[in-house]
Amino acid sequence: MLGYITINRDDLKVKDLDVYQSFYCGICHDIKARSGQLARFTLSYDMTFLAMVLTGLYDEKLKRQKRRCMLHPLVKKTCVSNKYTEYAADMCVILTYHNLMDDWHDEKKRKSVFYADVIRKSYKKAASKYPRQTKAVIKYIRKLHKVEKSKDYNIDLASGLTGEMFKEIFTYNEDDIWSRDLSALGFYLGKFIYLMDAYDDVYEDRKTGNYNPFIKEAGREDFEQYAKSILIMMISEASRAFERLPVVDFVDILRNILYSGVWSKYWLHQNRKERRKKTEG
Repeated sequence: MLGYITINRDDLKVKDLDVYQSFYCGICHDIKARSGQLARFTLSYDMTFLAMVLTGLYDEKLKRQKRRCMLHPLVKKTCVSNKYTEYAADMCVILTYHNLMDDWHDEKKRKSVFYADVIRKSYKKAASKYPRQTKAVIKYIRKLHKVEKSKDYNIDLASGLTGEMFKEIFTYNEDDIWSRDLSALGFYLGKFIYLMDAYDDVYEDRKTGNYNPFIKEAGREDFEQYAKSILIMMISEASRAFERLPVVDFVDILRNILYSGVWSKYWLHQNRKERRKKTEG
């Protein structure tokens, strides 16, 4: 489900792309330092966005280093790090661990339980440091299972659960003056992520019988416009919350993500649909 909160590379200046990449690589190295080499698979674009928001909001200094990695063994990449990239690294591990265990309990995927075992020690360390956020993830998975089992197709209910989880993750400090707007940003981004994922899978889920809150609406003639209007509503609310935050640094990159990048997979979906029409025609 993660991975929707990313950049639109075509609309980003080269210097801004370099900055974004330095955060992405920095979080990757933070994950390695805190959780080991194999834990790097937990890295997500969504948490990269969060690290940039928090760094820009609180004007936290960044430590810059040139590093090599397995993907780039010959060329050193610029990596930035601070307490917010480390926080993002821990959230990557917490989210991925519970997603893996959920896959194991639901579908008995041996690969999932293997990778969960790989990061279990790191997960426990991160969970003990961030009990509020960890509790929110556990609560989210438990409640979502109930919704799926009951076949409740209330779109706000299912997406709202994801929103509540992301609200807690985006709220770095509950007592901070900006916690309310960070919570709103996380809440609506969470809803958008869930609904975009559901939209992307709806036709496949109709075939397989998997739960999807859009299934009952997917047969409507105006379904595409209906779904798009809901997605626009969610990302608009998230953008309003972001614009209330006094973020100055990286603002062009963050706006690129919120106003353009988040739609990348939507347009991929549309392109796939057009190709299918041409093939069938």
